[in-house]
Amino acid sequence: MGLHLIRNDLNIDFVGLRKISYVLSIVIILAGFVSLAVKGGPRYGIDFSGGATVQVKFAQAISDETLKKSLEKSALPGLAVQQFDQEGTSYLLRISTVEENSSGIGKAVVEALDANLEGAKYEIQRLEMVGPKVGADLRAQAMEAMYYAILLIAIYVSGRFEQRWFTAGFMACALGGTMFGLGYLGFDKVYLVCAAVLLTVVLCWKFRLIFALGSIISILHDVLITVGIFSLLDKEFDLTIIAALLTLIGYSLNDTIIVYDRIRENLHNDIVSPMRDIINLSINQTLSRTVLTSGTTLLAILSLLVFGGGIIFDFALVMFIGVIVGTLSSIFVASPILLMFSDSIRREDFRPKTDKRARDADGRLAAQV
Repeated sequence: MGLHLIRNDLNIDFVGLRKISYVLSIVIILAGFVSLAVKGGPRYGIDFSGGATVQVKFAQAISDETLKKSLEKSALPGLAVQQFDQEGTSYLLRISTVEENSSGIGKAVVEALDANLEGAKYEIQRLEMVGPKVGADLRAQAMEAMYYAILLIAIYVSGRFEQRWFTAGFMACALGGTMFGLGYLGFDKVYLVCAAVLLTVVLCWKFRLIFALGSIISILHDVLITVGIFSLLDKEFDLTIIAALLTLIGYSLNDTIIVYDRIRENLHNDIVSPMRDIINLSINQTLSRTVLTSGTTLLAILSLLVFGGGIIFDFALVMFIGVIVGTLSSIFVASPILLMFSDSIRREDFRPKTDKRARDADGRLAAQV
């Protein structure tokens, strides 16, 4: 017996609450889109926009205003100062627009601090530089990585739950190959990925890859809400955030597959009950496992948020938001998608397989000794 925080005999009508969850999700996603539109798009970090990051550690606390004034005359373009600890001794200096050759950035910072903060003891702990061209390439490659993850998910889910490996594989190869070819010809990969994601959803619906469709829409829901909230919080997007989003995709998919597995089992054991009842039963049966897994994961992430320090804080914040959203989406998004397209699910595929081989009077296979 496993640990059960919630009784297995619950009968909560989760499917009946789906419209409320749809409204809440749409409101949050629209708020995120508005935030991105007002700000002219995501606030990219140095990894994606190009520039330099300098981490300075002072021996004694210094106010951010004093530090900003000391660097005002340094002619560093797009300079932003961010306190990196609670004591006021560690700061991040972000220079958003630099030339490809940024070898003079560190020297310019040292000269400005020496000239305007006489007697202050400090140490340059980190100096990272990324050219604008490299930043743009990293941005495109990050989006590509997320899209190819979605394609692999479509193949896996369709094959596992609908035994349609060939259809899903052919679709994924065609979409992935086309996008790679167009990107090789010079088309903007960011727009290509956005168009390819929409086309993937349409094709999953057209080919009736319903389990894959539910998984993909659930993942898009999680990513859009997480990115929107991150934009509302005015956080930067960099490679660390992409790593967190990819981790979130894997976590959300795992939670969705647990529910889908139980739906498949119940369809196998009960081919008569309405699909709505099957889905509700499956969610209630896996609810204890879902809450226990998500709760322990959130405790670990919360410790990173509190004790992990500034470097890992944004990663942990994305994971914290994403685990909550991903857990809810497996219940209120992925599963109701199956109900929405239940007419396309061939329930005969889930019937118990009968052995039609000839048998002798004693029940053994014919000609079996």
